[in-house]
Amino acid sequence: MTSSPPADTTFQRRLLWLLCTAEVLSMAGFSAFPALQPNLTAAWTLSAAEAGWINGLFFGGYTLAVPFLVAFTDRGDPRRVMLIGLALSVVGNLGFAWAAEGFLSAAAFRFISGAALAGTYMPGLVLLTDHVRGPLQSRSVSFYTSTFGIGSAASFLVAGEIGSLAPWALVFILAGLSSLIGFALIWFWAPKRDAGQRAAPLPLKAVLDFRPVFRNMGAMRYVLGYGLHCWELFTLRSWIVAYLDARAAAGAESLWRPTMVAMIVVLIGVPGSILGNELAMRMGRVRSIILVVIITAVLAALTGFTWTWPTMALALLLIVYMFMVMADSGALTAGAVASADPERRGATMAVHSTIGFFGAFLGPVVFGLTLDWAGGPEQSGAWTAAFISLAAVGVLSPLVLLTMGRGRSTA
Repeated sequence: MTSSPPADTTFQRRLLWLLCTAEVLSMAGFSAFPALQPNLTAAWTLSAAEAGWINGLFFGGYTLAVPFLVAFTDRGDPRRVMLIGLALSVVGNLGFAWAAEGFLSAAAFRFISGAALAGTYMPGLVLLTDHVRGPLQSRSVSFYTSTFGIGSAASFLVAGEIGSLAPWALVFILAGLSSLIGFALIWFWAPKRDAGQRAAPLPLKAVLDFRPVFRNMGAMRYVLGYGLHCWELFTLRSWIVAYLDARAAAGAESLWRPTMVAMIVVLIGVPGSILGNELAMRMGRVRSIILVVIITAVLAALTGFTWTWPTMALALLLIVYMFMVMADSGALTAGAVASADPERRGATMAVHSTIGFFGAFLGPVVFGLTLDWAGGPEQSGAWTAAFISLAAVGVLSPLVLLTMGRGRSTA
């Protein structure tokens, strides 16, 4: 018989599961627009560029909100910030369900939903690292960041299944209610920050002064690498259903709906974050990340030439591609956390998220513009050009990681 783990370890694991559950619930609407994009594009007569902007502005809302919401976790309780984010998620999803009727209104409510994510994802990570220390921290960070993939995969599945049976508005209504449940979980069970848990709170002016973070080259190389990672990851998630739907419209056979394929691809990619972090702990973060991003760049370019492939072969390629894209996610975030000044961990995570999701904002927009520039989504050559542009972004990561100084890095 094995002995029970220490009480503090039990508490840390329960907190990890609580935060992961709340994050998955808050992300019920995350993939809703990409999953329903072919239908909404037809209903609202959207161009590929407009669809790209709606996808991108979700991450634009995140990018603009995250410097303030996450940085304030250095001064206040991250639990409160999470509650604000979950409340915004309810507003964004229910507002989309009841008021979205075209490009501008859809973009506005997706922008709000993106800002909501800024109040839940990274503040949840700060709350986790406040209470989970020692050897368990790196693995906990990896598991928590992998929850992002679980949430987006579940969102693809739920939105696709419900959207095929009921009006699309129901998808967003259920997403709003799911965020409301997440709000209740954090309200009743998430721990508050103890008064003595950290040193005296930084002055408000210091909280919003990000210059010390930018001077920390050890953290910034992971932050910039994360920006390129998010460009590729969220562009793929935003456009995967549209690509599969365009192939189907051109005559490609498929046994599953595009949203089902997307869910499987995203979900199988989740272990990539966990295993990638384990590889980084053994091989060294920088070496493992460079290896991963080179492989993903090759896979991105290859995906651009799959228009005539059998759907099953394409699905297998996308599974490998998503797995490899996810493989550096946990390592990049863990590297930024480990390299951060402990008193500025919230500010570091704010910069990490801002730059990361600025890449996530640009990626879908550039991909959509490339599609229109190269002839439109009905043309196989347009998709080839768009995926090659994605590969070109990926190869920049090794340059960032190798040319920036180590600073406080522990890699």
